[in-house]
Amino acid sequence: MKKAVAVILFLIMIFTLNACTETSDKTETTSAVNNETAQTTEEAQSEEQTNEMKVNININGKTFTATLEDNVAAKELYEIIRAEGLTVEMSDYSGFEKVGSLGRTLTADDKQTRTKSGDIVLYNGSQLVMFYGTNSWSYTRLGKIDNLSGWEEALGSGDITAEFSVG
Repeated sequence: MKKAVAVILFLIMIFTLNACTETSDKTETTSAVNNETAQTTEEAQSEEQTNEMKVNININGKTFTATLEDNVAAKELYEIIRAEGLTVEMSDYSGFEKVGSLGRTLTADDKQTRTKSGDIVLYNGSQLVMFYGTNSWSYTRLGKIDNLSGWEEALGSGDITAEFSVG
């Protein structure tokens, strides 16, 4: 009888140790998976930051950097600028924006929008609009100027030529 109790106690001890080892292994595996997931998330965020679509806009000898939106029209615009550059002759409209033809049509997704200085939008699918004032209308957002220092002065009150480039 004592042998049977000893064997039972021994088996219980082995099962208990085995269960603790499995739990420890699962904890270590879960911890490794969590660390790998965190690292992958950080890498994705870093890649997303470096994948921002940045363009340079030269107006009357002053260069501004703009960050483009994450939408179809902005991606199309970026590809045009990246592949061949873009020069747009722009006219003043109502004392708060410059408007110019792109010479082609982009995929519009117009929404009622309240604009502010530095916003760049698409109007009617083929008109590029850059704001130095505010307006509310139906536009497709393309991007915005990163630093507005000297923006209004560069746009001035008359016609301008805006030269877009990447890099």
